[in-house]
Amino acid sequence: MIEKIIDPVDSKLIEQELTAERFLRRTNKADNEIYVVDAKCAPCTMREIGRLREISFRASGGGTGKACDIDEFDLMDPPCRQLFVWNPREREIIGAYRFISGDKVKINPDGSPRIAMGHMFRFSPTFMRDYLPVTIELGRSFVRPEYQSTKVGIKAIFALDNLWDGLGALTVVHPEMQYLMGKMTMYPTYPHDCRNLLLEFLKLYFPDPDELVRPIEPLVTHADEEELRAFFAGGNFKEDYRRLNAFIRDRGINIPPLVNAYMGLSPKMRMWGTAINHEFGEVEESGIFIKIDEIAAQKKSRHIDTYFKDKEQQ
Repeated sequence: MIEKIIDPVDSKLIEQELTAERFLRRTNKADNEIYVVDAKCAPCTMREIGRLREISFRASGGGTGKACDIDEFDLMDPPCRQLFVWNPREREIIGAYRFISGDKVKINPDGSPRIAMGHMFRFSPTFMRDYLPVTIELGRSFVRPEYQSTKVGIKAIFALDNLWDGLGALTVVHPEMQYLMGKMTMYPTYPHDCRNLLLEFLKLYFPDPDELVRPIEPLVTHADEEELRAFFAGGNFKEDYRRLNAFIRDRGINIPPLVNAYMGLSPKMRMWGTAINHEFGEVEESGIFIKIDEIAAQKKSRHIDTYFKDKEQQ
C-alpha cells in the first residue's frame, strides 16, 4: 500500500537546527548553504529530508511507498549523517546525500557491513580489511523536483553542482578517508535497450578487475553481450560515449544526469555490477567506487579547492 506523504515541516523548526557547528560551507553558485546533521541532533530537518526523498524518488518511479523515507540507516547508532543544501532565501532544502565513514560502520554477525549497500552487494575480505575503513559510503541522493525542472531557470542549473560542493568539502574535513562508494540508480521505466548499452559501456570503461565487490543477485538483462560490445567500436572513451549518447537521445531520452556526473568524476572509477533493489521500488542499482586522489583535476578545482577559498572569506 502506498502511503500519503507527510505534510511539509515548518521552515522555522528547520532553521532552529541550522546551527553554526553544523554549517559546512557556502556553495560556489547560487549562494546557497550546505549543512551536515543527523536524525538525533536535527529531527525536524531529518523529517523534511525524508519527506523530500520520498517525493523525489516516487516522481522518478522508485521510493519506499512510506509516508516518509527514513530508515534504519538514518536512525542506527552511529547514524548515517545527512549532507544537504539549504536555500536561505526560499527557506527550503534543495537536495541531499546521506553518508557514513567506514571507520564508523559496524559489522553484522554474518560478517557483512551494516550499510545500505549491504543487502545488495557482497564485499570481499580484501575490501573489508583494506578499503572499508577508509571509505565513505554515499546514498539516497536527491534533488527536489522543483529544482530539476528547466522551468525554474538558473536555480535548477546549479542544484546538483551545489551538492557536489558538499561532497568536495567532505573529502577535506575527513582527510583520513581515501575512497567514495555508492550506487547509481536507474528506474524500471528506463528503456531496456538503452539501459543495456549504458551498463555495457560502464563495464567496458570502468571495470573492477580485482572483484572487490559484486552484486549478491546480479541483474539479468537477457542481452547479447557480444552484440552490445560490438556496438562500441570507437576504440576510445570519447568516441564510444558519443555513440552511446546518440543512441539514447535518438529515443527521446538522456543518460541519467547522476550517471553522467559520476562518469565525469574520475576516469578510474570502478563499477561493481548491478542489482535490483526490491525494497525501493525495484530500481536497478550499480555499485561504484572512486579513489579521491584520482578525481579529475577540473572537479577537484571546482568542488574541493573552493572549500578553502570559502573558509578564507568567512
